[in-house]
Formats: sequence, C-alpha cells, structure tokens
Amino acid sequence: MKWAARPESLKPRYFEIKEDPAAGFYLYVFEGNKCIYDHLQDTFEIAIECALEDYGVPKNAWEKIENKIS
Repeated sequence: MKWAARPESLKPRYFEIKEDPAAGFYLYVFEGNKCIYDHLQDTFEIAIECALEDYGVPKNAWEKIENKIS
C-alpha cells in the first residue's frame, strides 16, 4: 500500500509512505521529484507521527493512493 500527503503549506515538499511487508513502513520526503529523506518505521501509525513531528505534516493530509507498477 501507498499513501501520499501534499499539504499546500509545506510545498515544494511532498511526502509518501510505502509499506514493505518484509521491513515496515517507509516515510519518504520529496522536494520536487527528488527524495531527500527516508525513514523506516515499524507501523503506519508511527510513520504518520514521524511525519507530523519531524516535518509538520498534518495527520488529515494523508490519502491512500494506488500502487503503480514500474
């Protein structure tokens, strides 16, 4: 699964959380099209908290998006 947050107040940054069943949940921080930070968390809830505490991403900004096949 994959979630994205694109709050207007934090542009040009946007954020994604991707689930890796073998590892946990990755929080990615993008600036433009470039990933500038990533954080591995044990649960989705912890990834959401990390985004809020470290980057100010509101909890209600997250939306589930479809997985894209590359």
